Amino acid sequence: MSNRREFLKEAATGALLLGAQSKLGMAAMMDQNGQPAKSKVVVARDQNLHNQGGQLEEKRVIELLDRAIASYTGHEKQIDAWKHIVPQDKVIGLKVNGLGGKGISTHAALVMAICERLQQAGVKAGNIVIWDRNAKDIQACGLTISTDPNRVRCYGSDVAGYEEEKAEWGMARIKLSKILTRECAMVIGLPIPKDHSLSGVTFAMKNMYGVIDRPQDLHGGGCNPGVADLNCIPAIREKVRFTIGDAMSSVYQGGPGFEPQHLWQPNALIVGEDRVAVDHTAWQMLERKRAEVGLPTLEAAGRPPRYIATAADKAHQLGVNDPQHIHLLEV
Repeated sequence: MSNRREFLKEAATGALLLGAQSKLGMAAMMDQNGQPAKSKVVVARDQNLHNQGGQLEEKRVIELLDRAIASYTGHEKQIDAWKHIVPQDKVIGLKVNGLGGKGISTHAALVMAICERLQQAGVKAGNIVIWDRNAKDIQACGLTISTDPNRVRCYGSDVAGYEEEKAEWGMARIKLSKILTRECAMVIGLPIPKDHSLSGVTFAMKNMYGVIDRPQDLHGGGCNPGVADLNCIPAIREKVRFTIGDAMSSVYQGGPGFEPQHLWQPNALIVGEDRVAVDHTAWQMLERKRAEVGLPTLEAAGRPPRYIATAADKAHQLGVNDPQHIHLLEV
């Protein structure tokens, strides 16, 4: 790409160091003029990501990941880029999402590509934990259960269990997975953007419903303020620090389950730290697709994702949802 270096130069401006001691939330960062910095979101695309048979080309997946991470961090060398994102001596969790079933879950090709890059950056294989609610959801992603401490581990909260005491914030009063509370120093969310019958959109923040014992308790009111309150619980707010959204496939209607007639391939990754800005970006992507196929807006359909604005309000301060304060970089 002829303008690759310009992308990298732009990405480096205000890039956030995500190491072990970094501050959370790009919305809280300041630019060189002392003004609040925009929250950066990278959308990387490859329209040739799927072959003629509809299967992902794994080589192109890792190339897309590399482009997304390089553009976000401003580091062209992948080892440097990943060192900019994760601590090398801590346990890193990869929170996938297999709830939608085999047809619409986080792709194993992306998960394996991230594991490869993490290890190249110095993270020990045994310090990488791929996880979700249970074995069924993990297997829906095309992943294999493994608890070998010397290899990349992959298992669910059905194995690890949940804390006995409830964590509380706002209306959220739930038990957290021990994988989050006791294993991981940092979690990278790997959600998949989908239409949702109640909340309108499910992506980065709602992916956290997969780390608690009773997600059904937080579905009232279109999951508002449930999603925002849940993400304010300290263990989630502080440990879930980065999103690599798997927008290689999506459903724009009938979600969150697999609806083959509404399957869509954006062929993209959505990357960022600000979970609100990331969700806003995914929401707008879905709205554009719905308009393209002649569907009403989610507002008109009676299920706008109001939790996104709630998460950005003064009570929650999880990030920004104002496009004027989002630096969207498309590569």
